[in-house]
Amino acid sequence: MLSDILVIDFSQHLPGPYATLRLADRGAQIVKVETPQGDPARHPKMKGQGDNYLFRAHGRNKKSMVLNLKEEPQRFVALDLISQADVVIESFRPGVTKRLGISYEDVVQVNPRIVYCSLSGYGQNGPMHQMGSHDINYMAISGALAQMTDDDGAPIAPSMTFADMIGGIAASEAILAGLVQRGKTGKGTYLDISLADVMVTLMTNHVLMESATGNRRGLAKLHKSLVCYAIYQTKDQRYISLGALEPKFWENFCQAVEKPEWLSAHYSPQQDENPVYQEIQALIRSRTLAEWTSFSLEVDCCMAPILEAGELHDHPHIRERRLIEEQWGLRYVATCYQSEGSVLQHATPSPKLGEHTEEWLTRLMKK
Repeated sequence: MLSDILVIDFSQHLPGPYATLRLADRGAQIVKVETPQGDPARHPKMKGQGDNYLFRAHGRNKKSMVLNLKEEPQRFVALDLISQADVVIESFRPGVTKRLGISYEDVVQVNPRIVYCSLSGYGQNGPMHQMGSHDINYMAISGALAQMTDDDGAPIAPSMTFADMIGGIAASEAILAGLVQRGKTGKGTYLDISLADVMVTLMTNHVLMESATGNRRGLAKLHKSLVCYAIYQTKDQRYISLGALEPKFWENFCQAVEKPEWLSAHYSPQQDENPVYQEIQALIRSRTLAEWTSFSLEVDCCMAPILEAGELHDHPHIRERRLIEEQWGLRYVATCYQSEGSVLQHATPSPKLGEHTEEWLTRLMKK
């Protein structure tokens, strides 16, 4: 889909590389420009983080070119490279690209058709634009973290870096929109993507509903409220999700477990005082996760197992859609589905630092 698109990627760590991975999985050519030290994700410093798994997860199908942008001759090489590109993405703190000579103002002089994406924590302006932060901070300030609570209402820190990943999705979406605009007008564009902003946009329902009703939980009935929309524990101390909101799905569930007397309790509360809630809990605890997984594939009642990372590749849906494939001794996740084989089928592994520098320097000399 994007085989003719050349992306010059100056980003590091996670959000930018995830954005360009999504473009790479769709066929774009990605040249990852790294410092002589390389993307910090190549050298994890946190204890227990292990090998450079983060870099490998997001580095496939990319070329690595080393340039020291603090040296003027190599800045000219970077601009020469950019002059042939369709997209530039960077994730420096605001102002850094200007000092390095690759800001949008610099780039547009050599390539006015460029789609240039700056991906940062708080954007290129505003009172916090120069402040450092991490995923948990963007989730906190956006209001999203307040929606993830334990039974006592205290916010919990998720093990998913939602802001980083969703920010990468938003960046790739904006880049594709920029390319569509360029295709129609011939003009490039500048994109200012903020991880905090992206997380705020997820609060669309919650903000409007709170302003209208005072309710802080968005669709409140979906938050630990109804027996038909809940998480239940299984016999082997695992969990399944039930989302039978519509009457037809609730009826399918009740009939399949031979409990027609539960039909009238469809929207009854998840409370210990509710006998139907207690009975559903007992029923779910009478079978294992594997048994309920089989049930969920046979009965159309909006049920799905809560799977761990190591179990995903075995689920029939994920296996059929070929979203997870083993490559280079590890399992990798495709960022998109394609009907003819997995996008991982012909992928190349994450590059060694500077592996393609000479190749691209030669291309530039031959242009």
